[in-house]
Amino acid sequence: MSRRLPWGAMARMTGRRALFAVPVLLAVTFAVFAVADASPFDPVKAYAGTAGLTASQENLDQLRANLGVDRPLVTRWWDWLTAALRGDLGDSSVMRQPVADVIAERIGWSALLAATAFLVAILLGTALGVLAGRRRGGLLDRTVSSAAYTLEAAPAFWLGLLAIWFFALRLGALPAGGLTDTASDTVTADQVISHLVLPALVLGVSQLPWFYLYVRQGVGDALEEDPVRGARARGLRERTVLLGHALRSGMLPMLTLVGSRVPELITGALLVETVFSWPGIAAATVQAATSVDFPLLAALTVLATAAVLLGNLLSDLLYGLADPRVGFDG
Repeated sequence: MSRRLPWGAMARMTGRRALFAVPVLLAVTFAVFAVADASPFDPVKAYAGTAGLTASQENLDQLRANLGVDRPLVTRWWDWLTAALRGDLGDSSVMRQPVADVIAERIGWSALLAATAFLVAILLGTALGVLAGRRRGGLLDRTVSSAAYTLEAAPAFWLGLLAIWFFALRLGALPAGGLTDTASDTVTADQVISHLVLPALVLGVSQLPWFYLYVRQGVGDALEEDPVRGARARGLRERTVLLGHALRSGMLPMLTLVGSRVPELITGALLVETVFSWPGIAAATVQAATSVDFPLLAALTVLATAAVLLGNLLSDLLYGLADPRVGFDG
């Protein structure tokens, strides 16, 4: 008889996390405005560009009033917050378009890259972790573990540059960046897939060591536990013992990584997007930060914070579903 899923407990946990997220998001948005207010960058000069070099102080003051950056910090934050709750995220001064449009044009490509990379990291990390954990201390274990520890210390942008040099420049097997071919004016699925391969692999490989090491340790420890030894004593096939018993126990610690790796995934995605000229939110984030674009910077920060909170919730829910001993009401 299958175990009944505790939907009510899951809903209560989700509700508690949602209530907890409200003050967190409020504090994060206020911190963005506070940091931007203390920044030495002048949003008015960034908005005016080269014209700001010759503009009079009167014109700059008028532009400052038009942009609303001459108002007190708390007033700017509160006006943005109340407008955002009504669905109006404001206008980006650096992109010269509504913030909602800036995000809508880019968030899909960032989500595609992050999701593909996460899938690569989980699948490869799990497969290699199972093989290495099955025979800890063997040649495969020593080789892959050494590579994993090396990759832990390798920055994502360095891996990206290395991948471009080898696969794009030296072998000419994959495009070096962008979303479509240089001579193409239309976006096709074939071009997107071919241009996605390198950045997704680089981002996935940068996240792979943690999944591999957790699964390796978990599977190795599970194989030494009494239930697994008992399964072997009953004459069960090694494949059944490995996948049906050891892998399930070994996957439990790895599930906690789903949430904890989200901040690193976001940071890595920004670097990888920049290296490969991927049309995601990286360029918008950098420009918003350097130009002190309050509305865009606040909206992107809220998105990143919400992604981290959702990742943590997802990891807790997955862990509770995988291990009946873990409750959702604790």
